[in-house]
Amino acid sequence: MLTLTGLLICTSEAQAACVRAHAEAHIRLSRAEPGCLSFTLMQTADPMVWQVDEAFIDRAAFEAHQMRTANSDWGQATKGIKRDFTLHEA
Repeated sequence: MLTLTGLLICTSEAQAACVRAHAEAHIRLSRAEPGCLSFTLMQTADPMVWQVDEAFIDRAAFEAHQMRTANSDWGQATKGIKRDFTLHEA
């Protein structure tokens, strides 16, 4: 199993609005991917920061997720937003 945890950190209201606009579809599509065990993207008490928690059955499923999201509306719209993520593989 491979898990990713961390923060998506916006530096402007425009970035935060972009996350809000694209989050629902990104969550839905990610949860539907083969090998996705769980996927959570939740705004924290700080309206500029989102907590991200993902779990995939294996590295191959995680890498497929990364490839899909890089070319998705989400990936293109949020590519400039800071990510502070940690990967754990068991």
